Formats: sequence, C-alpha cells, structure tokens
Amino acid sequence: MLNVASRVHQAVTFQAVEITKQAQALREQGKDIISLGIGEPDFTAPPIVVNTLHKAASAGLSGYSPSLGITPLRMCIADYYNKEFGTSITHEQVIVTTGASGALSLACMGLLNPGDEVLMPDPYYPANFNFILCTGATTKLIPCYPEERFQLSADSIAANWSDTTKGVLIASPSNPTGTSITEDELKKILALVKSKNGFVILDEIYLGLSYDGKPKSGLALDDDIIIINSFSKFFNMTGWRLGWIIAPKYFVPHLEKLTSSLNICAPTIAQHAAISCFSDEAMAIYNERKLAFKERRDYLLQALSTLNLPVPVKPDGAFYIYIDISAYCDDSMIFCQRLLNEAGVAVTPGLDFGPTWAKKMIRISYATSLDRLQEAIARLQKFLPTL
Repeated sequence: MLNVASRVHQAVTFQAVEITKQAQALREQGKDIISLGIGEPDFTAPPIVVNTLHKAASAGLSGYSPSLGITPLRMCIADYYNKEFGTSITHEQVIVTTGASGALSLACMGLLNPGDEVLMPDPYYPANFNFILCTGATTKLIPCYPEERFQLSADSIAANWSDTTKGVLIASPSNPTGTSITEDELKKILALVKSKNGFVILDEIYLGLSYDGKPKSGLALDDDIIIINSFSKFFNMTGWRLGWIIAPKYFVPHLEKLTSSLNICAPTIAQHAAISCFSDEAMAIYNERKLAFKERRDYLLQALSTLNLPVPVKPDGAFYIYIDISAYCDDSMIFCQRLLNEAGVAVTPGLDFGPTWAKKMIRISYATSLDRLQEAIARLQKFLPTL
C-alpha cells in the first residue's frame, strides 16, 4: 500500500462538500433537497461570455497562454479594479490563475517557508488552512467575535504576533460571515503588519458583491499587499476556473517563475471568453444579479428573525449568512444532519469554519432562487419545533 503523506491527515475536511455529497445521494433517491450549503451562484455566465467562448474555440485559441495570462484580460482586470474599487494599478501587476484556489496556493508558495506562521481569523474559509499547510507553514487561528464583525483587528493581530509569524490571510467580505472589515480597521491592520515587515494576503473574491455602499479594495490603502480575486462569484463562472492575483510589480516575476512550472497557464479559452465579462452588456447583467442577491439577503434576515435564529452580524457582502442555532441545538453538526434528512434542506455546520463557533453556528448560502429560499424557510418553520 502507498504511504499517505502526513499533510493529508493534517488537512481539514471541507464539511460543505461532505454535506453536498449527502444531499446528492438523497436526490438520487428521489427526494427534493434545497441546497443552501455550497457557495455557488445559481446564475451562469451571460450569453455574451458564452458566445465569446465559442468564437475562441472556433478560432483555435486553445493553446498555452503566457503564464501570467493573456494581456487583454490582464488589462481588463486592471481597468476593472481601477474603475470600481479605487485603485491605481497596471496590468503588469495582474496574474491570471486557475481560480482563486490557484491564486491562494500560488501566493502561499511564493511567500512561505516551512515553520513560518500565518495568522487567520476564526471563523475562516477552511481551504485556506490547507493551502498554508501544503507549504510546510502553520496557521494560528484567532477567535473573532460579533463586536469585531467576526474579523481580525489590528489589536488582535498585535497580541498574537510571534517570532515565527510572517503575515496574515484575511478576506473582506468574508466566507462564512459575509461581513467586511471596516476601512479604518483595515488601514490599522495594513500599517501594523507593514511595521512588522510582514505580508498581507487579502481575499477580495466577494468584493463585487458588496451591498451597502461602494466598496474599496485594500490596494487603495496600501499597494504592497497581495490581492486574491476570481471569476467564480460576482462573475458566475465557478467551473471556468479563472482567478487572479494582484501583486506588487517587483513580486510578479517570482510568482511567474513558480506558476510557469506548476500550472503552465490558466485555461486559455476561458481567458479569451472572460474578456467579455467586462463589456457593458455583461456588467449590466451582473449588476442586476447583484440586486437579486441583495433581495435574497434582505428576505432571509427578516425571515430568520421571526424564527428565533439570530444573525449576530448583518452580512454586507458575499451570499452567506452566519446564524446562531443555539436556541434549538447545542451541536451544529447534529442540527445540519437532521435538517437535511428530516426537512430536505442542506446547510453547512459551524465546524467547517473553525473551533470557536463550531457548535452554535451554521452557514447558509443564498446563492439560490428566492422561491426556493422561501420554501426553505417554510420547511425550517416546521422543523425547528421538533428539536
């Protein structure tokens, strides 16, 4: 038998994926399951993007691209950030990757050595732990609370910084909470980490899905950080496997050296198609869909309050709500399993997102239609009294 590497045993299991597997098995038995577990938009790429894909395929544009990505797409991404998020970057800072996962993996490999430590909030996105683990570095989770919007603060980072700490990995808006770091707090975080000669990786994959006010990128506050983003969420292209890094210009050649061997390039045809994401036609569609997500959020916040399911912090972005179920159950995994099997609603237990809130919180994704969300609330209403 093959010997399994120790990192496999140390890696955290993605419970949302496990719940989804169970939900699919129930569907195959003929049961109607409402999926509120996986963060995948129910929308898909707009017609103009799909048409561009077909044209690229017909034109034979399926060979390897430059490792950093095709220049027209890199320019579109830079222009998008400068127009929408208050930055002043050039396309030379943009690296097109195989999704945000490829971006996070590449950034971690470019910044971390074995034995290094990275600070992250608890709650957090579980895959981030595994990206860091695979470099030989370690993660220190810092418990975060509602009064901090479930986000790291400069004070909490300062209190936990050690001799082996090399940087922080944060997300705004975040998964699982849908909350953003305030601009003032982010300024403090960036200044503190810079004073310690550390790095900041800032995941902005949900920045385009910010509902309360015009969002600003962390790059507008400090141009010496690493930004992660993707076409999966706002652009509704999960399976196209396209993301990007924005890095300081001096750091790009180092990441290029790694990605040219590890990935060669991101999917070339998808890159050509993604240029159309930034057309006026596509952006109008994306902004309409953003309003639909906001409508779903607002509906759920009101509905959950009537069910005595508190939301400690109102989410201002993404498509997640982080919910306290402790009035009904003292174990989120039991709650989720029963909800799936008895009511046909799939949600994600707090166990997925760190130990601090593992038992009392669940995450729901509202990346599904309003009528299905309404049906899910109706099922919850019947289910909760059985606990």
